[in-house]
Amino acid sequence: MEISQKQKQELQELVQLLGSIRGMHTELVTVLIPAGTNIFQVSNQLAAEASTAENIKSKQTRTSVVTALEMIIRKLKEYKQTPPHGLALFCGNVSEKEGGQDIQIWAFEPPKPLNVRIYRCDKVFVIEPLKEMLEVEEIFGLLVIDRQQATIGMLEGKQIKVIRTLTSGVPGKVRAGGQCLSPDTLVETETKKIEIKDIKIGDKIKALDIGNGKVIFTKCLNKWEKAKKNIITFKTDKGKLISSSEDHTFFIYDNFRLMEIPANMISKGATLINDEQKQEIIKNITKKNQTNNLIDIETEIGNFFANGILVHNSAARYSRVTEGLAKEFFRRVAEAMKEIFFDMPKLKGILVGGPIPTKEDFLDEGELVTKLKEKVIAVKDLGYVDEHGLELLVEQSWENIAQQELIKEKNILTKFFDTLGKKREKTVYGYEKTKAALERGAVELLLISEKLPREQIKELESLAETIGSEVVIISTEGQDGDQFFNITKGVGAILRFQIDFEQ
Repeated sequence: MEISQKQKQELQELVQLLGSIRGMHTELVTVLIPAGTNIFQVSNQLAAEASTAENIKSKQTRTSVVTALEMIIRKLKEYKQTPPHGLALFCGNVSEKEGGQDIQIWAFEPPKPLNVRIYRCDKVFVIEPLKEMLEVEEIFGLLVIDRQQATIGMLEGKQIKVIRTLTSGVPGKVRAGGQCLSPDTLVETETKKIEIKDIKIGDKIKALDIGNGKVIFTKCLNKWEKAKKNIITFKTDKGKLISSSEDHTFFIYDNFRLMEIPANMISKGATLINDEQKQEIIKNITKKNQTNNLIDIETEIGNFFANGILVHNSAARYSRVTEGLAKEFFRRVAEAMKEIFFDMPKLKGILVGGPIPTKEDFLDEGELVTKLKEKVIAVKDLGYVDEHGLELLVEQSWENIAQQELIKEKNILTKFFDTLGKKREKTVYGYEKTKAALERGAVELLLISEKLPREQIKELESLAETIGSEVVIISTEGQDGDQFFNITKGVGAILRFQIDFEQ
């Protein structure tokens, strides 16, 4: 749950105050009570602690602790039950003089649920659970991607979470002739069937004109022989066998269309196409880890029939196939990003990282929906696309993340100064005039510099709350905040309606 600016400011002030207090001895008592706790039971337990504290050897410490516990118990009696988000109590001797005694108490109902129960006597108050409530609530989507893998994550506060990892199956770069078939694979020329190892450049072999759906004979343009280690053999339901390197590309018939898939991505049940343009189902796949000399060829039309099965031609064609696989991978990543982030209400921005130019290719070609593409606030060069890559992405993007609040503030100030320039009658600035506008109920948006005296801020916030005005605290970290303070003396407003200050 989000907290209002007013709640955040009150909490910041309390944390700052309590954090500045140091006890001479272990005489500062912290009691944190989570929501839903029986407050009467807590009182009884603290009474028992007060009785135990009577045994403390140091008279000053004993007196301070016992008195603090008694004050806390009296404060608890003011509550019929624990407040909805719990209760934080801090009490102790805050005197800065040795031997002096100045016991004070703070009872605070937090704006967010307390999830921890604590009783502690120490030289400092325990304020970490309250500090956590001030941490950034916004969520940033994370993506690190290359052509083989993508990791999607999320930055929530300071915690990085891995949400999903996707792999593409796109092989790395290969050189011509790298996608090969067994030398005894049969191909059909215009006159006979011969083994692929005996094919000569210029021979015409059986192939498929995919556009026209006709079987033709196409010219062999190139031929290579290469040693390959991992060999995959497919057996179809018609009894055909074909052996290839794991990166050789086959044509798969899927949903009434041909798809080009590397051998190492094909599973049993996939449908191949034979030289009669009929389907053959893969019934068995075997893999051998042994080095063999294999053959590859390049044809004019970009495919040919090998052992009666339609396959691609060579590396030139293969590079186009891998590009298609990469685009399909980008599309899957974009779909996953949409599924995860599209309806996430706290999503503040998206950070993208990866090697050049893959991350740019993804943003250009990945079909990422416009709503998410517009939330990309940083694109970083990275060499890792795993969980470590997410960590590096966040590390390199802190400046971009920090800028988001400044951008939001800048937009608000731009709106104020634009209105001041174009519709001066709908604005007001300066403490006295803005206060008068608030008292008349005319303020729509109230802007207050954090440099304004604290008592004036509280007074103006209180007036704004009574008339339902939006309040924005303007920081002085940037040039715009300083400019606002210098021009307005720390406070300005956009009005709901024009008012006459001479009345």
